[in-house]
Amino acid sequence: MTAETFPQRAHRSLRDSQLRRNLAKATSTIRTKTAKVSAELPDWEALRDAGQAIKRETLAELDRHLVALEESVTRAGGVVHWAADAAEARRIIVGLAKAHGAEQVIKIKSMTTDEVELNPALEAAGIRPFETDLADMIVQMAHEKPSHLLVPAIHKNRSEIGALFRDQMDRPDLSDQPGDLTRAARAYLRDKFIETPVAISGANFAVAETGSVVVVESEGNGRMCLTLPKVLISIMGIEKVLPEWEHLEVFLQLLPRASTGERMNPYTSIWTGTQAGERRAGDGPGEFHLVLLDNGRSKILADEAARATLHCIRCSRCLNVCPVYQRAGGHAYDSMYQGPIGAILTPQLKGLDAAGSLPFASSLCGACQEVCPVRIPIPDILVHLRGRVVREGHAGLGEGLAMKAAGTLFDHPALMALALSMGRAAQAPLARDGRIERLPPPLDGWSLGRDFPALPKESFRAWWKRRKASR
Repeated sequence: MTAETFPQRAHRSLRDSQLRRNLAKATSTIRTKTAKVSAELPDWEALRDAGQAIKRETLAELDRHLVALEESVTRAGGVVHWAADAAEARRIIVGLAKAHGAEQVIKIKSMTTDEVELNPALEAAGIRPFETDLADMIVQMAHEKPSHLLVPAIHKNRSEIGALFRDQMDRPDLSDQPGDLTRAARAYLRDKFIETPVAISGANFAVAETGSVVVVESEGNGRMCLTLPKVLISIMGIEKVLPEWEHLEVFLQLLPRASTGERMNPYTSIWTGTQAGERRAGDGPGEFHLVLLDNGRSKILADEAARATLHCIRCSRCLNVCPVYQRAGGHAYDSMYQGPIGAILTPQLKGLDAAGSLPFASSLCGACQEVCPVRIPIPDILVHLRGRVVREGHAGLGEGLAMKAAGTLFDHPALMALALSMGRAAQAPLARDGRIERLPPPLDGWSLGRDFPALPKESFRAWWKRRKASR
């Protein structure tokens, strides 16, 4: 059975007027905040340049920095595991949780665990995962997928969340007020923080020089996950490594302003190794495991035209300015990575055969590149991936045949002239003042939002030939 494409999924989303209202309100609010606080810094553009340069130089010697990270983490008492793909990452993490007799785990920063589909693997092993980020918890309770990098439940309003909490928490009298919903979430999670011995986290950054791992968040749940459990397992994409401690200065300024519109993160947790032998309550884990995930990143690294995809710091700013994302929503991307960055990252991680429609989920307006804090040239990479889709035979049958037909016409001037002549005759009932407002089926979908230029009465070749003859 053929998997659904982005246009098919987006078509359903576009019929959901409540979803569009939720997205428009949320993205507009975040967009306004991030623009305001970014403009406050006189050196914001210099910070973007620095972030881009650090990422570019790090990727140029990624192997060396990852080995240095492993050595630093090991020296600090942690254990490093290398996962070539999602299956290996699941095996490692589930094995560690089972080795400690865990019946449940608490989680923070779950994007990478969503990438490797960790939760179903944990559940299959008899281990219940509890998401502790509020938005991730909402998505988990609703048995849905995230729809935004930063705010996974952006597609839901407080009325929908209130109904969900009343059902899942058995709180029939719970109101829809944000304060009441927050208190209910805290009460629901409090015992889990205290009683659960194993936590699983993602990571925003890791410093090769010191072996330190960094998580930034806004709710405080991360601090609870990272300090209370006896065992902490962190999974991190290999591109998240930074060579030196001082590099954090750049990214801890860029990330909060570009993502949540805050001047600094409310909670920045940094840990190095373990507190084994001296551990007191709240001091951090007695056992720490770091899983370094490849899962297709090495292939991206090898593609010079697309390598900058790995610069991404998951701020989500590109989503909030994207007209396609704002109308289609995150679920249309069928991935934990949505919006413009998802349109270039997901096809490279999943493969063009599985996600080849995503590079076309863009108008190439360039708004994403304009606001990206590390200046990822997303439109250029989209065009590069579109070319790969066609060259590698992942385009649809109709599109492939159309491209072959066009190639044949361009290679044979006589055929091209004949096709133009036939086209002028065929367009006669449709053309008005040099434009075609509506094409006939099956091309009518293309002309719903744009006019098509009519073929001119005389081609350039014919004009040039006539001009030369008149001399």
